[in-house]
Amino acid sequence: MKLMKTIGLAMLASAAMVMATVSTQAAERVLRSSDTHPDGYPTVEAVKQMGKLLEEKTNGRLGVEVFHSAQLGQEKDTIEQTQFGVIDLNRVSLGPFNNIIEETQVPSLPYIFRSVDHMHKVMDGPIGEEILKAFEAHDLVGLAFYDGGSRSFYNSQKPITSVDDLKGMKFRVMQSDMFVDMVGALGANATPMPYGEVYSSIQTGVIDGAENNWPSYDSSGHFEVAKYYTLDQHLIVPEVLVMSKKTWDSLSAEDQAAVKEAAKESVPYMRDLWQAQEKKSEEKIRAAGAEIVTDIDKTPFIEAMKPVYDKYVTSDKLKDLVQRIQETQ
Repeated sequence: MKLMKTIGLAMLASAAMVMATVSTQAAERVLRSSDTHPDGYPTVEAVKQMGKLLEEKTNGRLGVEVFHSAQLGQEKDTIEQTQFGVIDLNRVSLGPFNNIIEETQVPSLPYIFRSVDHMHKVMDGPIGEEILKAFEAHDLVGLAFYDGGSRSFYNSQKPITSVDDLKGMKFRVMQSDMFVDMVGALGANATPMPYGEVYSSIQTGVIDGAENNWPSYDSSGHFEVAKYYTLDQHLIVPEVLVMSKKTWDSLSAEDQAAVKEAAKESVPYMRDLWQAQEKKSEEKIRAAGAEIVTDIDKTPFIEAMKPVYDKYVTSDKLKDLVQRIQETQ
């Protein structure tokens, strides 16, 4: 059964090959990288930059080809393909890993980070390295963290100015039990679904809305069908760049070091693009007439998260991670 699944995933990846843009044709070996975001999105461009750096560092032995726009599938499918070695590299939000790698639950906790700068200090330091190392037990090698912005609720029905306004509403969340419970703790109903299905689901009334950052709210076109955006900033979840352990093991020690260096060096490039994209997306969305709620008391939202922390931060290891993150200045 596992062999048949591997073959099926390989066929899916092969079918998508014709759709990709080869950015490093000169490399002797081109690594396939997946991203659900469209071409030009900061994470896509950052992995392209990583490919350029990698080609330079390996004298043309290795390059990267980015399959953007979910050409290789939605995040859950591409994680499995990466574990099987069908995909070499994958840029994914930490959310879909929450049910697989327990350490990823901590940076995914609501309001765990006080700000984006706080998140950078944590994920760029020893705590971030510890979380990246946890991927190795799951046939993956964690390389670097990218920004995912702060996620807030948007919907097609009404402005949300308090926790009470969320009660009974239906919101799409990533396929993560924690995110389901987060929305439930606020009195709303969570509907896990692939990112690519959200637009039509809001449009047809299957769900009332979703939650995401400025660039995703923009690039997905969700602001066209869900015009109310409340900046509650409940999540500041990093994105992660991972490599298949099978691919990693096929590389020399020298090339493994080059991969890690190129990935780390692509991070500031990504962050610069991200900040510019956030500003551009916000301006576009405001100009389109979306109603943005900025004056909101976050305290009741934060207090509502206690059962989420109680449920997911249970082991001494996770409690220690939470404490160290909160103590990071």
